Amino acid sequence: MPPLFSCQSLNKSFFSRTLFRNISLTLEEGERIGLIGPNGSGKSTLMKIIVGTEKPDSGNVAPRRGIRMEYVPQEDAFPAGSTVAEVLDKALESTSLEAYERDMEVSIVLAKFGFQEPHQVVDTLSGGWRKRLAIARALIREPELLLLDEPTNHLDIEGILWLERLLASANYAVLVISHDRYFLESVATRLVELSSTYPDGYLSVDGTYSDFLIRKEEFLAAQNQLQHTLNKQAVREVAWLRHGAPARSTKSKYRIEAAGKLLDELASVTFRNNQGKAVDIDFSATQRKANELLVAKAVSKAMGGRTLFRDLNISLSHKDRLGLIGSNGSGKTTLLRLLTDELQPDSGVIRRADNLRVVRFDQNRATLDKKVSLRQALSPNSDFVPFQGGSIHVAGWASRFLFRSEQLEQPVGALSGGEQARVLIARLMLEPADVLILDEPTNDLDIPSLEMLEESLLEFPGAVILVTHDRYLLDRVSTQLLALEEDGKTAYYAEYAQWEEKNEPVKEVFSRSNPYAKPMPKPSEKSLRRLSTAEKRELEGMEETILMAEGDVKALQARLQDSEIVSDHLRMEMIWKAIQGAEERVAALYVRWEELEARK
Repeated sequence: MPPLFSCQSLNKSFFSRTLFRNISLTLEEGERIGLIGPNGSGKSTLMKIIVGTEKPDSGNVAPRRGIRMEYVPQEDAFPAGSTVAEVLDKALESTSLEAYERDMEVSIVLAKFGFQEPHQVVDTLSGGWRKRLAIARALIREPELLLLDEPTNHLDIEGILWLERLLASANYAVLVISHDRYFLESVATRLVELSSTYPDGYLSVDGTYSDFLIRKEEFLAAQNQLQHTLNKQAVREVAWLRHGAPARSTKSKYRIEAAGKLLDELASVTFRNNQGKAVDIDFSATQRKANELLVAKAVSKAMGGRTLFRDLNISLSHKDRLGLIGSNGSGKTTLLRLLTDELQPDSGVIRRADNLRVVRFDQNRATLDKKVSLRQALSPNSDFVPFQGGSIHVAGWASRFLFRSEQLEQPVGALSGGEQARVLIARLMLEPADVLILDEPTNDLDIPSLEMLEESLLEFPGAVILVTHDRYLLDRVSTQLLALEEDGKTAYYAEYAQWEEKNEPVKEVFSRSNPYAKPMPKPSEKSLRRLSTAEKRELEGMEETILMAEGDVKALQARLQDSEIVSDHLRMEMIWKAIQGAEERVAALYVRWEELEARK
């Protein structure tokens, strides 16, 4: 069986800048590849080339004939005014399904993805639920290959855990771009990093993200040792050349040519070893000596008739790093606005040290003027940036954040998301702070920049309040985690693993007597409308449909008794995943059956 797709010797440049050259990649059935690399290395462009919306400068892309491929880009687009159900139904228009079959598929996917109101207008969905819908729209077409570009960016932690479980049990292949290291560890079976650090422009490692890190470290150590060895050889050869070596004999000519090749190789290896440069982040702090910087006692706040938190206590001193966890809409941003005095609590007291300096990273990047140039954004008043008692030319300051000199006159709005995040961080570094508040600082940052951000936060002598869906960052930086839970409740945790253990979702039990573990939500008035003719036919055939679906589960379970399959762990794994998918379909059918019966 040929691979799902293969790329051979792909090259791509934008203007005079080379994104990648001679990239070759193959993806087999069932593989889940995590595509990583520094900002600007060409990950999204490579994915678009695979999908076919971009063309390479040279090279070939060979998808398997007739492959069903679905692509979920970073930005989700839906027809204005459409409902959730209409988006999914439209995705099935090109299929051969009858109307009632399409209705049934839409209902199954709605239940599987947690949408309780099929008639909700998409425009009213949060970013996280829009991302769920985009993935649902792709999967309802039953692809053989799913391509996802930064799917976790708008998901809260619970949403990311949901996506991990969905992809880990997938019976289709996945190519995903992500900088979320825990997500990659859970999902990927192979990691591919695009980077000019490597001789071929990329490094591919089978295994988990942890396996990749080990192999990468080994490779970089070997490449550094190669540079050291070549450097010693070059010193000897240059000394020989300077000694006035005769060029008349064949042997001498050969040695001169070999020395030239050696110096070229040394230059190439040295260049590659200098490519793994990350953003140079160093937050400034005041010299405040007060122990308590910010204290909240018995604070409560309600918004829109809903209690976000009640009787909340917070105490922040030097070196405290508080991580905030909560689903989208749980009140994290509201709490930050209370702590920065933008809002007042309904009850309770918030005390701040005298002349407290608070610096905040805004996840919406509202403080960035997209029309000004990068030069003006980094240094609005002169060509020099004042920093820690000295001054740095704006070009040198830009280079600390991996900007090229030719970008200085570019408008900020033309920069990528990761580059705009780096502009904000560069500006934050210039403001002395007692308390740093970082509201989703990790969106669009590459992994080397995330690692540098972690180190800087660990070294910052003031207090830090961190809101992020990057669990690795939360775990490494936070001294304690505050979870905003349901019904205004809050709880403190020592580490992320403790929170995850307590909040691990109840595993569903798939059986005829108990097809789902969680109780069904009460149907709304809209969902209790009379059955359409197609829905009546669907209900009439539902029992037979369920019996067939249960038969599929039994057939798959029977295959586990086959001695040839038992001895082949790869086939065993594929069948286990197929069983899980078949059981989920049975459960969703029972949900649909109950809904139709209730409306009948």
